[in-house]
Amino acid sequence: MQINLKCKIMINSFKYLAMAGILSFFVKGIQAQEIKIGSKVPEFKLLDQSGKEFDSKDLVGKKKLVIYFYPKDETPGCTKEACYFRDQYDVFKQADAEIIGISGQSVDSHKEFAENHKLPFTLLSDNENKVRKLFGVKTSPIPGRVTFVVDKTGTVVYVFDSLTQATKHVDEAMRILKDMK
Repeated sequence: MQINLKCKIMINSFKYLAMAGILSFFVKGIQAQEIKIGSKVPEFKLLDQSGKEFDSKDLVGKKKLVIYFYPKDETPGCTKEACYFRDQYDVFKQADAEIIGISGQSVDSHKEFAENHKLPFTLLSDNENKVRKLFGVKTSPIPGRVTFVVDKTGTVVYVFDSLTQATKHVDEAMRILKDMK
């Protein structure tokens, strides 16, 4: 009887914490680290839209990076964001920056997405959400839309997090890169 009472108390405590939003905070902290301004960009490897292995170590120290996480290929907001990155691609190149888009779809989905919209930059398939979690980007119920601007030393200099302001990710990344000169 005593054990049942303790279990009920614990269950009610968890219900209370969940309602207060505290439990989700703790769970998020356990499953992911938070990458913020001043953090070193974590090393990662994923397959790109051509099925080739992309290794972040190949660019850190050589280029500035704009790493953007987006929810899903071919959705209205994600397509708008990707096409705006495409339309500003020359500006990013002039700033010596590489654009890297990451979402959970397959290599084939990314290849089709890149071809459909003539995307000139790298799209990486993170179908197990390992890199998304490594960066501390939300995975559910709707995967987060977060952009990280990284300097040539591999230090994160800016983070923009907005699910609804898809094109502002591009504007913010360009603004920060211009300020870095």
